[in-house]
Amino acid sequence: TYVVKEGETPEMIADRLYDDVNLHWVVLMFNDIVDRYHQWPMSVRAFEEYLSEKYANPLATHHFEINQKSGDTTLKINIGLDSTGHSGDTVSAVTNREYEENLQTQYSKIRLVRKEFVNQIRKELRTLLSTSSI
Repeated sequence: TYVVKEGETPEMIADRLYDDVNLHWVVLMFNDIVDRYHQWPMSVRAFEEYLSEKYANPLATHHFEINQKSGDTTLKINIGLDSTGHSGDTVSAVTNREYEENLQTQYSKIRLVRKEFVNQIRKELRTLLSTSSI
């Protein structure tokens, strides 16, 4: 696993890890990223612009959460905007900003394929594409 640093792009990671900027698709593919503009962490500046464009009030409540009661009780459950019916539960408000910041944190945690497997991946992909009936 790897945490994407501020301003880092898939091309930069591919260049550093695989010595080939053109292998950015490996970074994206192994993280199920199909939209690098919305599924890749934004710079602080881009995030602030996105937040102000998307929300009239970034500090307004996005949704409420409660703690999960069984299993991993540190997990939070999104209960939407209606917090009724949860007496006895500690209900926490999550702002639009917090919600979007949590998404950015999730996007920054990626998996990277070890360099020694990249040639095998390329070979298998070529085989799959050449035998595809599409």
